[in-house]
Amino acid sequence: MGADVRLAALEFDDARAWWDRARQHPLEPLAADVWVTDPAFEHVLLVKHRWRGWVPPGGTVEAGETPRAAAERELAEETGVRAALLAVPAAVSVRSYRADWSATLGLSYAAIVPLTVELGGEAGQPPQWFALDDEWESVFPEDGERIRAHVRRLVADAKA
Repeated sequence: MGADVRLAALEFDDARAWWDRARQHPLEPLAADVWVTDPAFEHVLLVKHRWRGWVPPGGTVEAGETPRAAAERELAEETGVRAALLAVPAAVSVRSYRADWSATLGLSYAAIVPLTVELGGEAGQPPQWFALDDEWESVFPEDGERIRAHVRRLVADAKA
């Protein structure tokens, strides 16, 4: 866990300092999601959450599970996609999912998946590809620019 927090390509919400303070106590909850883009780096795969709107596939890290394993599991459960995650986590952040919940450390991983992959997932929570430059309705409007920043980094790395 700590290694992925330090390795994350992007940091938001002063997450590394939050991690340093939080790890001195029992740490719950943890979240993991996956920022999925296509090989052309033009689309992002999102899931329609019942009250959060369009969000990357993800969820809570279960007891005994690593954040990376949770991200892979959530991606498969919510989209039907099984994909290898990129080695370097995309980002680390801290956010509150509800006003009555503790702040949550979240690790965002990345995967590159063809647009032709068959999508499935959970009933009532459909996955959908969005053009990367599109705006999508979400309770986390900052996610769009964060994901775009990560994709720009992937494009720069691919050209290097």
